[in-house]
Amino acid sequence: MSLPESPAQSARDRLLGAASVLFYNDGIAATGIDAIVKKAGVAKKSLYNNFESKAELVATYLEIRHDEWLALYARRVQQASTPKEGVMAVFLAYEDHAEFAYERGFRGCGLLNAAAELPAGAPGRVAVRGHKEQVESILTTHLLTMMDGDEAKAQRMARHFSFLLEGAMSRAGLEGNGECVRQAKAMAAGMMEAFEG
Repeated sequence: MSLPESPAQSARDRLLGAASVLFYNDGIAATGIDAIVKKAGVAKKSLYNNFESKAELVATYLEIRHDEWLALYARRVQQASTPKEGVMAVFLAYEDHAEFAYERGFRGCGLLNAAAELPAGAPGRVAVRGHKEQVESILTTHLLTMMDGDEAKAQRMARHFSFLLEGAMSRAGLEGNGECVRQAKAMAAGMMEAFEG
């Protein structure tokens, strides 16, 4: 994620862009305020004029990561014309995420990476859980249509697919590319074909 070169970009946007890159590359705990303001090219005072604390900056970063994934999914689901294609749109959005040109390569799900650094019960962990639950809900919605309204069956398969995705993203982060996500997508497609058949 490289920062746009636009001089019209606000200090807040520059700080968020810098924080997003550094939090993803180096981790939240390892990224200090000084590194963020230096990368953003703004005065330290600008950070505190825009964010009450590093914790607020982290919370905003997590919201941005969530919105980025939703945008990837929205682009993919526009091309879907069947419930099965809707499920595949979720996998494709994760694949897009894994293949994004990150500054220092793909390191896995930025939300899970952040959550791993936060203490149990922290608001950031709650936000990440909410994101993962929303993804599972999206899967359930598509599967519910496929499964003639059988909610229990759709929820079970959505949970299975969400676990499949999380495992694939973890391995993709270790391998630095989206191949594991493509394999998970093929597994999910096979499972849906077996259900339909």
